[in-house]
Amino acid sequence: MAAAQNISVRVGVVLDMDEYGKMAFNCTSMALSDFYATHGHYKTRLVLINRDSREGVIGAAAAGLDLLKNVEVQAIIGPMYSVQANFLISLGQKAQVPIVTFSATSPSLSSLRSPYFVRATLNDSTQVNPIVAIIQAFGWKEAVPIYEDNEFGEGIVPFLTDALEQVNARVPYRSVIPSTATDEQIVAELSKLKTMQTRVFIVHMLSSLGSLLFAKAAQLGMMSKDYAWIITDSITNELNSMDPSVLASMLGVIGVKPYIPQTKELDDFAIRYKNMTLQSNPKALNLDIYGIWAYDSALALAMAVEKAGLSNLTYQKTNTSTNSTDLEAFGVSLSGPKLIQALSSTTFRGLAGNFQLVDGQLQAPPYEIVNIVAHGVSGIGYWTKENGIVNKLKFTSSSTSAYSTSKDNLGSITWPGNESSPPKGWAVPTKTKKLRVGVPVKAGFTEFVRVTWNSDNTTKVEGYCIDVFDAVMAALPYDVPYEYIPFATPDRKMAGVYNDLVYEVYLGNYDAVAGDVTILGNRSQYVDFTLPYRESGVSMVVPIPEDKKGNTWLLVKPLTWELWSTIFVSFVLFGILVWFLERPRNRDFRGTGWDQFCMIFWFSFSTMFFAHKERVVSNSAKVVVIVWLLAVFILTQGYASSLTSMLTVQKLTDTDVNELIRNKEYVGYSNTSFVYEFLKKRFDKSQLRPFKSAEEMDQLLSKGSANGGIAAAFHEIPYLNLFIAKYRSKYMMVGPTYKAAGFGFVFPIDSPLVPHVSRKILSVTEGQTMVEIEKKWLGGEAKRPDTNTKSLGLSSFRVVFIIVGATGLAAIISYMIMFGYGTHVHSDEPTIERQIYELCELLKRCEERDQQINNPGNRNGN
Repeated sequence: MAAAQNISVRVGVVLDMDEYGKMAFNCTSMALSDFYATHGHYKTRLVLINRDSREGVIGAAAAGLDLLKNVEVQAIIGPMYSVQANFLISLGQKAQVPIVTFSATSPSLSSLRSPYFVRATLNDSTQVNPIVAIIQAFGWKEAVPIYEDNEFGEGIVPFLTDALEQVNARVPYRSVIPSTATDEQIVAELSKLKTMQTRVFIVHMLSSLGSLLFAKAAQLGMMSKDYAWIITDSITNELNSMDPSVLASMLGVIGVKPYIPQTKELDDFAIRYKNMTLQSNPKALNLDIYGIWAYDSALALAMAVEKAGLSNLTYQKTNTSTNSTDLEAFGVSLSGPKLIQALSSTTFRGLAGNFQLVDGQLQAPPYEIVNIVAHGVSGIGYWTKENGIVNKLKFTSSSTSAYSTSKDNLGSITWPGNESSPPKGWAVPTKTKKLRVGVPVKAGFTEFVRVTWNSDNTTKVEGYCIDVFDAVMAALPYDVPYEYIPFATPDRKMAGVYNDLVYEVYLGNYDAVAGDVTILGNRSQYVDFTLPYRESGVSMVVPIPEDKKGNTWLLVKPLTWELWSTIFVSFVLFGILVWFLERPRNRDFRGTGWDQFCMIFWFSFSTMFFAHKERVVSNSAKVVVIVWLLAVFILTQGYASSLTSMLTVQKLTDTDVNELIRNKEYVGYSNTSFVYEFLKKRFDKSQLRPFKSAEEMDQLLSKGSANGGIAAAFHEIPYLNLFIAKYRSKYMMVGPTYKAAGFGFVFPIDSPLVPHVSRKILSVTEGQTMVEIEKKWLGGEAKRPDTNTKSLGLSSFRVVFIIVGATGLAAIISYMIMFGYGTHVHSDEPTIERQIYELCELLKRCEERDQQINNPGNRNGN
């Protein structure tokens, strides 16, 4: 009687009835048996109606259409695969019947935005962050996804690519393998991957295709120490059921899978499932996570049906024409809206953990990170969205640990090739034994690159740029074999300009270029440059002109007016001081007032040029004179140096670019450099003349523009420095510097070598190695003189004046002390009071004389 009172709710099950589908259906049936055994008071009972989708999209669509049209089910569990789900979800939307899947994981299904689609499994995009955290932990900068060519495989790729870009990791290539790929197709794709530099692969495909992939990878030697393999949960969840021979080919692979807590309920169910299946089919598949999700999906649906209180289980028929198809011939479930609302709010503790839907999706648990080792599968750590990679899970909500991607939080890992150390993530492609490094063949400035042909047609490549490249490549933490290939014609001349050499890398004829190649914007559009290893820029060199009429006031410019005034005052005070010290004992400093006045200026200013005939008797005066002569020497040397610098600068600035353009002078440029493109924007093409070497450059400059030569030569600064060093007395670098990024090494776009080489350039250029290389090749390099010469100021000689002033003050004090004690003073010597009086009278007479000179009328009246 109780059974007769129960409401039977028809639920369709669309599965491929292979061994995998049978496992899932058995779990669903056992879930309902277990549930109603403990919930006998429920008024509803789910009745499962099974349909075989026959391992195809059409079979799944036909099964779903039959269940909706002929059976009028209230919900459908399935389908198994993402590629089968699209059409079935659309049917459920039209009939307002919930479609509950426990194994269709493609993120693309979420884009359909059907409120009647329930994913009681995990979206594949939830495992992207654990995978990216592993890549961060080991510092890999590139990874290649290998995925199945269908909706399931493609769905994860956009999420994976975006997540990798956020941590500065690139996806240089996407490897797509058909679901029905033959052994030959798999080998061809793996062989292509083997020729690339990236050695980190992320495999996302079903376990059946993944087993074939790893078997072939092992045969091709791609399970060795240079490789890193990461598998998604579609394979990781099936590892326990794989053939041991397949696992043996996957040694060292790292996988991620959702964490399923080991509970007593799960253990009991696993035992009961195993006992049941072994009795009926000894070859049946073992229980896996999809079977557990199928179990929880059935429980959730049973709870939701009871919660919804369904009473009307009929379909409302739609009006269709006589010509309508089967797709239009089914109605709309009247209980569908209530059922989907109840299902969305159903939460419970299932075998797989907490069952909770948000926007129709099961919420992701932590992920477990595993490693395939010799004895099977070993757990090495976990990932949580709050804490990143952790060694142990903490289920307390009070955890405040920061997000971490440290590899130290992972356990011991066995890598491919049975290695204990992680692979670096990339290697030199196997398609070439050595990197083909192109080098320019220079006719001049061979200090940078020099190519010499031997008698057996082999070449010797050397120079500043070559030594830097060798030092950088030697500093890499791994071996990169390479060989230099001259960019030359059969007659051993440069095969083009530098732009042509760089373009050869883009064409694939060279794997790199080592030489004095300037980093330019137009070149970086088709190649990648390393960081510059030498600064550069464009400037011009001109002949040193003959002396011309200088600036009228140039002779006074070496010193500031403040310093000139201080020097003049110092000379006057020095003369007065010596006169004051010498007059009591030295008759040369006596006489009329005018004679004494002239003697003060004569003695002080003549100290700059020659020794005096007047003797200095006083010891104090001798000390003052010696210190003063030292000060005069320092002042004259400083003046001479400043004047020389200003005269040089005046010569350097006689020629500028505007003058060359205005006078239509001829200018020179290197025939292989980018400088021609720079000059033709400023000069008329008829004014430009090329040169090949430093010697030809010297010849053109020596002739001059009027005699078939050039008035100035433009080149990059490193070359001009060498040129000036060679012809130091003839030429000077003048004018402004037009900036350039500098010299860099050239690699193909997206080459993984670029960041590694750039880092080593920094370490080499900052060390002693670079100093030795520069000394070897550029030891005589001349630098541009400083054209911003300033006048010397009082602050430059402050110490000199302090010493002189202190010496004079000490002499006066000493003199006054001796007069105070009356020592060493002759009777005919005037007293100190008398000297001061005479000095004042002398100054007064000088002032009166100046007034008479300035007032002629008054003078005539007298």
